[in-house]
Amino acid sequence: MRDYTLRLFEEIRAGRFRPFTSEYVIDELEDTKDVDRREKMKALITDYGVEVIPPNKEAEWLAGVYVKEGVIKAKYETDALHIAMATIANLDFIISLNFQHIVKHKTIFETEVVNTREGYKRVFIYTPMEVIGYDKDA
Repeated sequence: MRDYTLRLFEEIRAGRFRPFTSEYVIDELEDTKDVDRREKMKALITDYGVEVIPPNKEAEWLAGVYVKEGVIKAKYETDALHIAMATIANLDFIISLNFQHIVKHKTIFETEVVNTREGYKRVFIYTPMEVIGYDKDA
């Protein structure tokens, strides 16, 4: 998976994707005990021009809906926030390596159901491998 992630960052640098993250991700990074790893992750945000989306009450509400309906367990509410932030920001994709709570069929299907019911568009959830070269020949 590492090779695909590196290729994804190459495509970001080449301008094929416009990257976003949220303040919630930065908050998670601050909790990383490995200082070297934390600083490297934070440097990626700067080095690749990742736009940081500020906290949002609407996203917090939507994340609460995901949790209340069992899409994501309450103890993983931050993962619900990641999906909700992308939804509220009207992003097309979430690219993640979180196979436990984000990149899994149940989460993908159930967030789509909630989003549609609540009037939001679907946010596609993929791994880096699935988006490398996306729409290259279209």
